[in-house]
Amino acid sequence: MPPDPHTPPLDDNLRPGQPPVSSAPPPLTPDTPAPPLLPQPPPKSSAGRQVLAVLLSGCLGLFLADGLVSLLDDSLINLFGNHVLTGTRGMVCLFAMLLALVIYGLMGLTPMIPKRWFLPLTLFNPVAALILVPLFIYCYSRIEQITWVISFFQVLFGLTILFRVQGRFRLQWSLFPEERLEHRRFNWRNLVVFVLVNLFFLLPALGIYLFLCTSLAVNHFSEGFLALRPGGFTVQMRSYSRADGKTIQLFPMAHIGEADFYKRLEQSFPSNSIILMEGVTDDQNLLTNKITYKRMATSLGLAEQHEAFRPTQGEIVPADVDVSQFTPDTIGLLNMAMLIHSKGLNAETLLEMLRFSPPPHYEEELLNDLLRKRNRRLLDELQARLPQTEHIIIPWGVAHMPQVAAEIQKTGFHLVETRDYPVIRFGSTHEGTKGATKAHDPGPQP
Repeated sequence: MPPDPHTPPLDDNLRPGQPPVSSAPPPLTPDTPAPPLLPQPPPKSSAGRQVLAVLLSGCLGLFLADGLVSLLDDSLINLFGNHVLTGTRGMVCLFAMLLALVIYGLMGLTPMIPKRWFLPLTLFNPVAALILVPLFIYCYSRIEQITWVISFFQVLFGLTILFRVQGRFRLQWSLFPEERLEHRRFNWRNLVVFVLVNLFFLLPALGIYLFLCTSLAVNHFSEGFLALRPGGFTVQMRSYSRADGKTIQLFPMAHIGEADFYKRLEQSFPSNSIILMEGVTDDQNLLTNKITYKRMATSLGLAEQHEAFRPTQGEIVPADVDVSQFTPDTIGLLNMAMLIHSKGLNAETLLEMLRFSPPPHYEEELLNDLLRKRNRRLLDELQARLPQTEHIIIPWGVAHMPQVAAEIQKTGFHLVETRDYPVIRFGSTHEGTKGATKAHDPGPQP
């Protein structure tokens, strides 16, 4: 009988009764592990990937260098008051932030950059700067210690990313290996999400945050005499009285503002009052440029104080100092500032700014000339005029108001009334002056 073609041939080595051995692989059972997958080959190197790896290495290196120089500079400042590295620190920080900005933009164009490492790295300095804004307002006396802490965390953060990227510490080029780049070169979804997040989340959040910080700063440093609100800037008039019937009104002023703001103030002055006017004189012609804010006022569509504010009721008494009482450094700064105000920022004014070299402790000298000396002259004139009238009006700049308010309260005056006046309005709707409000004496102002 011929053999069945469907019957496998018998192996000659098999014993009778032994089942034949099949050459097919055994069937997989549920407990049988799947065979391991072959590792995916790394992407081929290209000029674009090499350039990107170099940029990322540079970004990481500059970030670390910025942190180290900043930490050393802050340490020298806190321990010895030495600012020898401050200029170098500024240059390194500038280059680090510029390259970080480039890398941040490239993250939207290509998914090859690992966001888990470079997104926090590129955002570290901007976020730290934003955190510093309210600290500058409320903790200015300790800002050097705060910046040291931020510099320390920057170094620690940079070393952590370096270790995560390399798997070990290796301070040699390149800091970022090319094989750490992702595979995909471009992805529409990555680009669209990046643009949407920046346009509709980060930028609006940044604007709101800066507005709130500016509002806090204005209110804090003016002690409430000036306020920044969504509708614009407002000043707060405060009226103080004493047991003998004497009244002093403090009107915070602005060098530029809306014309109707100055008109409202003029109309509110009683005819029997004495008005102690602000205005630095220059009898010796020490100023090479006239003190004017006309250029700024014109560009913003506003009025200049010395032109729009001309009280016709009450007795006008000059109560300011002469320029000759300022130091030469302060006079030089005023000349430079007024040159910029009158001519704008151009090659000539920029050259003047670069030539200006303030001496050590210049901030204290400037504050003493422009604020303290003038306040003392005003307070002396106030004491001399109080016996002559029942009502004195002081329409001076906002910066002068906190100290003047504190000094008059020390002489027995207490707050009895406040009134808000809009100085600059952002919208087109012009609201009237808010109603007066009674207030209890808050005690001497700090």
